[in-house]
Amino acid sequence: MTLYQGKCFCGAVELETDGEPEAMGYCHCSSCRSWSAGPVNAFTLWKPANVRVTKGADAIGTYHKTDMSHRKYCTRCGGHLMTDHPPLGMIDVYAATLPTLKFAPGVHVNYAESVLPIKDGLPKLKDFPAEFGGSGEMMPE
Repeated sequence: MTLYQGKCFCGAVELETDGEPEAMGYCHCSSCRSWSAGPVNAFTLWKPANVRVTKGADAIGTYHKTDMSHRKYCTRCGGHLMTDHPPLGMIDVYAATLPTLKFAPGVHVNYAESVLPIKDGLPKLKDFPAEFGGSGEMMPE
């Protein structure tokens, strides 16, 4: 099984994932944009059993903006680590947190909120896939 390791900005918190993510893509929602301080957020979704904190669990803070997203960060450097999505049963480990993972996006979500149109041929969902409680509605590039 493939193991990927990552850490926060200062290295106080380390984590690892094993296997392969359930999905990879880009989120364009205003919350992800604000949290990531960028026009789009690159995500990798994992089953919780495949994500472990291996160092610095005591330095992890959590911000609950909504019940959908429990955002995790290092309390020492502020580095963003991951977002727990309890209703989905998934954890989004930010793609940049896992430097050796070959990021292979398959979808854009919340594209209706996009401030950076991207023409890459990937599916563009208005919000979320229907299986995740969204409309599943596609949008043009």
